[in-house]
This record gives sequence, structure tokens and C-alpha cells, in this order.
Amino acid sequence: MRWSVAVILWFASLLAFAQEGKLQADFRRESERMAEACKGTGVKGIPGCGIELFTDHPLHIAAGSMPPQNGFALGAAFVAGQNTKNWRMTWDVDAVGSFNGSFRAGGYMKMIHTPPENIKVLNPVPSGAGATGSTSGTKAPLFIHPNTVLNLYAQTISLNKLFYFGLGNSSTLAGQSVFGMTQTIVGVNAIKPVYEWKAIRPLNLALLGEMNGRFVSVRGNHGESYPSIEALYTDATAPGLSSQPAMAQFGEGVRIKPTFGDRFQLNYLGNFQQFAASADSHHSFLRWTVDLNHNFYLYGYTKSGAATNTDVHGPDECAQLSDKCPPVSHSRNLNGSIGFRMLLSESFASSVNTVPFYFQPTLGGSDVNGAMALSSYQDYRFRAPNVLLMRESFEHSIWGPFGFSFLADQAKVAVARSDIDFNQLKDSFAAGITLRAGGFPMVSLMFAWGGSEGHHNIFTMNSSLLGGSARPSLF
Repeated sequence: MRWSVAVILWFASLLAFAQEGKLQADFRRESERMAEACKGTGVKGIPGCGIELFTDHPLHIAAGSMPPQNGFALGAAFVAGQNTKNWRMTWDVDAVGSFNGSFRAGGYMKMIHTPPENIKVLNPVPSGAGATGSTSGTKAPLFIHPNTVLNLYAQTISLNKLFYFGLGNSSTLAGQSVFGMTQTIVGVNAIKPVYEWKAIRPLNLALLGEMNGRFVSVRGNHGESYPSIEALYTDATAPGLSSQPAMAQFGEGVRIKPTFGDRFQLNYLGNFQQFAASADSHHSFLRWTVDLNHNFYLYGYTKSGAATNTDVHGPDECAQLSDKCPPVSHSRNLNGSIGFRMLLSESFASSVNTVPFYFQPTLGGSDVNGAMALSSYQDYRFRAPNVLLMRESFEHSIWGPFGFSFLADQAKVAVARSDIDFNQLKDSFAAGITLRAGGFPMVSLMFAWGGSEGHHNIFTMNSSLLGGSARPSLF
């Protein structure tokens, strides 16, 4: 824990050094924007003032949901950047805490390759062009080719309330237990678009890579109405419970995002990961994942959705795309989409090794990364090394910024890879109201039903609404 904090402070010192000379000007401009946005009186002045408080830079309030069961977190974020001839760099240091004592603190650095041959200047910026620089002036850069993105990060997250029901699709509610976990992740990932060959440009192909050090500590929780995990389980039934070795984790992947006309878009991801534990443990394993998303836009693709592209901005900032985050939509135009997703992930371990339970995917409610699946069941309800998920979705605008969303999931987990098939899939449905921004649903309040264990209310917020991109996955 001590050395992870030291790494975060190193990020902060690097940020301060890079911003010396212009930091004061950045704060002055933020103060001016804040004064302008908050000068309105009454109810009408609240939205603009709130947006500045939660999204402006270099300093703003950091807010968002922690992983399920760990509450809503508040804190502060400091964001700054620097451009060179060939790179655009941003630094981000943030820390948040929730009322149940959970917290997250991290330092993040994003580097976007911006060689001159990849950029042309538009004057003025055309509507919906997806400009990647500031749109507040008369000129802004537009990337005519996709750019390489590097992310460096050091993050510690401590969660005081997580559920474990045992392994497999047959686990029962009687096996519910609770535990706490702290995980520190130090690493780097890269996105390398491939556009050099004209024949494959329509695929919107990108190569992905990552290297992470993962340091996990699992602890009991004796302050809840459920038994603490060690009271019900052992290493045999919860692999990795007694000790959590340091992990070196590597990953390689391929992503394609072709668009057919202005109605149909694919987002396919194939990923292969290697988890290497310290020499004296038996928790090394391999995992491959295929995630296939299909979206049909009923009235054409919403170009303003480019503002939600999390590849090119950091966890707490929007300014690398525009001076503002995706605006909450008040358009009278109809927007809607139909989607189908299929996710398959399988893990491999030798005969003497096991996959630690805290690195296994879960179904039910939302997982530790906040992703919904089989949402009518309790959070983290089904856990195993192997998972299959199919989802059908529908989303449509209703009035102003409000929309309607419907999800149908069919899924299962399995301890053995041979048990991953289309038999005995569990079902769940969810419907609710969405709040739209940048042309897409960003906040949703969903009622889920259809499973065999009751219903579930779930509130979710897309991190990009407040300028955030995805943080490192916790499993």
C-alpha cells in the first residue's frame, strides 16, 4: 500500500513539474468560467454551475458510483495536459471515498500520438466532425487517421462489501457470504490503430496490448448480517482465499469497429490474457475473451456520440475532445437503437493451478467493474472462471433528454470449460428510464425481473457523462 501511494505521488509531482508556468493561468481561466456559469440565479443557474463544478479543469469535484454494494463516492480530481510536436499528454490524479469506508485513488497519464501528417486544420469546425481538439476557437485539429494511444496508471481501490455465493451456476442463496478486497494495479496499455493498408481501413482495426502488476489483499467482513467469507469457505471452495500472490498480467487483443452506412455498426473485440503468479503459488492461468456487439441505429448513427469516445480522454476529463463534456440532449430529434451482444470468456489453468475467485467474472446485478448482466439477480450472484452472455437491447428517446431502455439477458457461468453451452441458461429482463447526453443514454434507472430469485432495482451512470474513460479492469 505504501509503495502504491508513492507511485501515485510520483504521478502528481510529474504533473506539477510539467504544468509549471501555466498552472496559474489554468486556474485563473477555470475561475472565470466558474464565475460565468454560476452567475445565474434561481433554479436555472444550477445546471451550468454544477457542470463546471464536476467537469472543469484543472481541479474539479470527482464523483461516481463505486462497485456495487460500496456506495456513491465523492472526492477531488486534478487534470492537466501538455502538447508537443508529436504527442498530446494529459495527467490525472484523483481520490474518492464512499460512506461505507471504501475508496479509490489513482494517477493516470495518457499519451496520444499526434504527428503533423495525421492532422489537418478545419476553419470553422464542421458540425458533427468529431474534432479532437478544443472547439471553442475558430480552428481545431481533426485527426484524419486514427492515432496511437498509450495509458500509464497506478491505482488502488479498497472495497469493504463484496458478495461470494460459491462457484458455478448451481450456487445457492444459502451460500451468501461477504468479504472486503483491496487491489493495486500499476501498468500500461496501448491502442494502435491500423490504417496503413487501404483495404482494411473500413474495418476500423486496432491492436491492443497491456502489461499490469496486480496486488490483491482479501479480508473478512464481520460487520454485516451475512457470514464473513472465511466462515463458510476454504481454499478448496474459494481458490485464493488464504493467500493472494502478486500477479504479472499481460494481454493482447484485436478490435474492429466497422460501420455500414449510417445505420449498422459492429464492435468486435478479441482478447488473450496471461496471469503469472509468484513462483511459490498455484494461481497462474490464461484467459481468452470474445465480445461481439452489434448495433442498428433506427434513425442513423448519432455523430455527436464521438464525444463519448473514451480512447482519447482520461478518467476525469473531457477537454481533449472539446471544452465541455457531452451535453445533456434537449433535441426533439428521434434517436434509437437495437443491439445484440454475445460475450464468451474462458480460463485455462494447469492441473495443479486454480483461478483465484477474485479474478473470476460474475453474473448478477452488476459486476465489480459496474457492468450489468443478469440484473434481476443479486450483485456478484454467479461466479466462475468461464462465462457466456447473450443480450438483446432496445433504447429510444422519449422527450428531451429522457429515453427508454429495455434489456434481455441469457447467460451462465461454469467451473469447467466443457460446461459452457446453450443449455440451462438463466434469464433476466430489465426496463427503465435513461438520461441522454451526447446523443446516447448515459444515466439509467432500471427495474429488473424474470430470474428465479426476485427483482432488482439498479442505477447506473456512464463514466463519460462526467468526463471519465474506463479505468483498469479489476479482474
